[in-house]
Amino acid sequence: MRIPLLAGNWKMYKTVTEAVEFVRGLKEALAGVQGVEVAVCPPFTALHAVTRELEGSNIVLGAQNMHHAEEGAYTGEISPVMLKEIGCRYVILGHSERRQYFGESDEDVNAKVKAALKHGLVPIVCVGERLEEREAGHTERVVGAQVRRSLAGLSSAELAGLVVAYEPVWAIGTGRTASPEDAQQVNAFIRCLLAEMGGQEAARQVRIQYGGSVKPENAAELLGQPDIDGALVGGASLKVDSFAAIVRAALRE
Repeated sequence: MRIPLLAGNWKMYKTVTEAVEFVRGLKEALAGVQGVEVAVCPPFTALHAVTRELEGSNIVLGAQNMHHAEEGAYTGEISPVMLKEIGCRYVILGHSERRQYFGESDEDVNAKVKAALKHGLVPIVCVGERLEEREAGHTERVVGAQVRRSLAGLSSAELAGLVVAYEPVWAIGTGRTASPEDAQQVNAFIRCLLAEMGGQEAARQVRIQYGGSVKPENAAELLGQPDIDGALVGGASLKVDSFAAIVRAALRE
């Protein structure tokens, strides 16, 4: 059985002090919770303080982005070596905001995915269509192209070990959410595509999250779908109570 992964993407929110305070509260709220994996992805400035605060807990650390190079003259960038050393297990790659605001291409994401895997980080690879693409009936074409290009050249074992997050762009931060049926349909499509790329066993193992205005009110129905293996949570991960409620909604009997 695939263990659900609930990852909180804090984006450009929380100072170091706020991040540490949040993690202390989240540890208390999730004490004793089993059967799911929980990750928090703070801004770079808070990673070191948060990893120290997470020691001995059942919560792991992720980063929101990285450069593909191990080192070099890339002012303002962070390497996979740096993330691994600081204690990160996960790294979010190809988020729609990175694609939209910073011009990241599928080829950029592919280079980062390969670098993350090389250094023992688990990529959370984001894919998703814009509203006009969905309304034109192009969801599978757009998402399929993103998956193929972003994960090109990976072995079956590498595919099996990463995480894909389906995040329809029109649902991120808008309050609009794909229906559980729509989200399941796209996640199932992604799994079928991964089977073509890496075989049935790899596709069976890979975790495919849903992201896009996930809230305590809709989490249980979304996370109850057979091909939704957790959530990449934005705004609702910034408050302990709401994020903990989403985590508990993923618990499977």
